[in-house]
Amino acid sequence: MTRRLLILLALLFGLTQVAAAVLPSEIMADPDQEARAHRLYREVRCVVCQNENIAASSADIAADMRRDIRLHIRDGLSDGDIREILRNRYGDYVLFRPALTPATLALWFLPVVVLIIGGVIFIRLPRKTGITAPDDLSPEELSPEELARLEALLTDDTNRSS
Repeated sequence: MTRRLLILLALLFGLTQVAAAVLPSEIMADPDQEARAHRLYREVRCVVCQNENIAASSADIAADMRRDIRLHIRDGLSDGDIREILRNRYGDYVLFRPALTPATLALWFLPVVVLIIGGVIFIRLPRKTGITAPDDLSPEELSPEELARLEALLTDDTNRSS
C-alpha cells in the first residue's frame, strides 16, 4: 500500500514540475509566434538540466532562455538568428542539433566512428570453439625421451586414481 502511495506521489510531483515549466505569463498573444516559440523551446537544451529542453525545464536559467526567445521573436528575428544568438551565448552544446562545423565534427561523427571500430574489433576477434593445445606443445615435436617420460607420468596418474 505504501509503495503505491509513494509511486503516486512521485508521479504527481513530476507532473507538477513539467506543468510549471512554461508559465502563463510566458505565453505570447499571437498563436503563430507562440507555436514558433514552442518549437524553439524544444530545440534548445537547458544548460542546468542538460538532457532536458527548456520547454520542460523549471530551472531559472530555462525561464530566462524562454524569455529571451520570446523577445527575439517579437523583435522579428528568424529562427536561425535566434539559434545563433543562443549558440554564441551558451556554446554549441545548447542546441540539441548543433550546426556542422569543425568544432562539432566530433559530436556528429564520433558515435559512428566508435561503432565502426567496435564492429571491426568484434568481427576480427578469434572465435574459440574448444580447448586446444598451444602450438609449441604438440606431441609431434617431443623427443623420444620426452614422449617416454610423458607416457610414464600418464600411466602413474591413472594407476594412482584407480
